[in-house]
Amino acid sequence: MGLTSPSLLTVLVLTTVAVTIATLWLWPRAARRKPLAWVARLALLAVTQASLVAVLLVLANNTYGFYSTWNELLGHASSSQSLQPGADGGKRPPALVVKGQESIGLKGTREKAGQVDRIEIRGPVSGLGMDGYAYLPPQYFRKEHAKDTFPVVVAITGQPGVSKNLITQLKIPQAASAAIMDGHIRPTIYLLLRPSVMADRDTNCTDVPGGPQALTFFNQDLPLAVSEQYRASGARGSWGAVGNSTGGYCALKLAMTNPARYGAAASLSADYFARQDGSTGDLYAGSKAYKNENDLTWRLEHLPPPPVSLLVSTSKKGEENYEPTLRFAAAAKPPLRVDKLVRDEGGHNFQTWREEYPQVLRWLDKELQARS
Repeated sequence: MGLTSPSLLTVLVLTTVAVTIATLWLWPRAARRKPLAWVARLALLAVTQASLVAVLLVLANNTYGFYSTWNELLGHASSSQSLQPGADGGKRPPALVVKGQESIGLKGTREKAGQVDRIEIRGPVSGLGMDGYAYLPPQYFRKEHAKDTFPVVVAITGQPGVSKNLITQLKIPQAASAAIMDGHIRPTIYLLLRPSVMADRDTNCTDVPGGPQALTFFNQDLPLAVSEQYRASGARGSWGAVGNSTGGYCALKLAMTNPARYGAAASLSADYFARQDGSTGDLYAGSKAYKNENDLTWRLEHLPPPPVSLLVSTSKKGEENYEPTLRFAAAAKPPLRVDKLVRDEGGHNFQTWREEYPQVLRWLDKELQARS
């Protein structure tokens, strides 16, 4: 029974109700002035409180996505990433390996609803690697589309986080499958990834001087790996990117630094610069100029605008990025265009993003068709 499974919450709620009823029934028997009776009453109170707290903790975890699996809760790594040394001659190992399929409750066979693959990516340029997921649309498996290529959307979760949050919390492949089946968006490949290419460091999709080349991984290694394994479109601007929080910053950065590949990008509740803290270390080697280059608003204000479409989301209440979002959008100049998705209220949480994603996916599909 998974940590985020509805069955777990149901069992805990039923257990709490049963324990409460049992406590009310047994309390008169324990209401005596004897040491054993005192112990019995304390035990009844402890069990009742523990069951109620368990329900509240599971509800909070399901809402805010602190942990996705039992292994993650217990402190065990639930996502593997590794630094891959370069090969000295010989045949290069595959850049993308399919490890199997992930069952996520899609409504139909793969020819009707699509399929989610578990994937492992090994970057031949950056030497970095990570695991994640790939959603393939139903048309990918139909004979009449056997020679077709498909646009690609790279979806990136926040930091810290695991790529599975995009399935269990934000339900991106489920939303994409439903929209494709209903004819609201084109058949598209969705890659579901995390922003950090290092297990113990928040790299903010940045090529760190003397350190991990995270931006190179997303801009060069990822398209190469996907194109080797899947029938992904290589047309100019046929890829898109989307993400929440840190993943949103990464998505915008990909389109702004690699417009030949990424024609559109959307960010949900993102910052427009990379915050440096203990988990990031020095991302810029102390260089103010390099730090400016990684500040997305600074790029709009001082560098030629790339020919891409961007969507930024924020809330008038409950979001720290409201004013920075307005400033970022105001700095846009043609041929770049920035659309805004503004809520009256919202928060930096999975519930808000889950409600935004269906509309964001439709926006991405429309813009990629226009740009590619």
